[in-house]
Amino acid sequence: MVEELVTAVVATGAAGVVYLAAAARVVKQYERGVVFRLGRLYSGERQPGFTMIVPGVDRLHKVNLQIVTMPVPAQEGITRDNVTVRVDAVVYFKVVNASAALINVEDYRFAVSQMAQTSLRSIIGKSDLDDLLSNREKLNEGLELMIDSPAVGWGVQIDRVEIKDVSLPETMKRSMARQAEADRERRARVINADAELQASRKLAEAAQQMADTPSALQLRLLQTIVAVSAEKNSTLVLPFPVELLRFLERSAQQPAPTERALEEPGPPPDEPGP
Repeated sequence: MVEELVTAVVATGAAGVVYLAAAARVVKQYERGVVFRLGRLYSGERQPGFTMIVPGVDRLHKVNLQIVTMPVPAQEGITRDNVTVRVDAVVYFKVVNASAALINVEDYRFAVSQMAQTSLRSIIGKSDLDDLLSNREKLNEGLELMIDSPAVGWGVQIDRVEIKDVSLPETMKRSMARQAEADRERRARVINADAELQASRKLAEAAQQMADTPSALQLRLLQTIVAVSAEKNSTLVLPFPVELLRFLERSAQQPAPTERALEEPGPPPDEPGP
């Protein structure tokens, strides 16, 4: 009798251990558990920690709530200004409703991936090339809104969408490079012309100032001589004032006093009387 009782206790204990091993589940901190009892959703989501289910009756599905980084394959399309480009992106999303993610959609990862590819092709067709290259923040917001609208019913929240790269044809790259080079050359010419204009104005002001004050020209000449002599050159080039040349030229053109006396006719002689 005692042996039978001990055997029954041992068997019961073994069955309890087996049942506990089959019913015990552990949900991690970044997961949520969804229980289906006989195919139906049972109660709410199981929180992180130790939990129990009915073996053979319940099925526990664990859903990861971490942010998922999903690359979007490069999509080729034609922009609004008829330029063929290839654009790839990356989508950051997470599950906010584990029950909806399991019930409302068969595979939420695949669904988000397909929706991201479709939305990216739509964004390419609605945008210009300049927007894809320089106005990506606005496009990212529009792309995020397009993906997030249907994803709300799937229990998924789109955290962020970023366009990674825009690939252009080689002919388009060369054309853009030539355009950028021509634009840089145009700006350089405009800057040089503006510098020449400012320099000419300053030189005109300096010339006017020297014309009003002749001694300033002599001081400038002495300053130039000092600057040239500081270079320790064997040859010294001395500028000659143009005003001095003009003075010498005028002096050479004026006749000497003796020559003027000879050239000037004297008074007529007196006529003899009758």
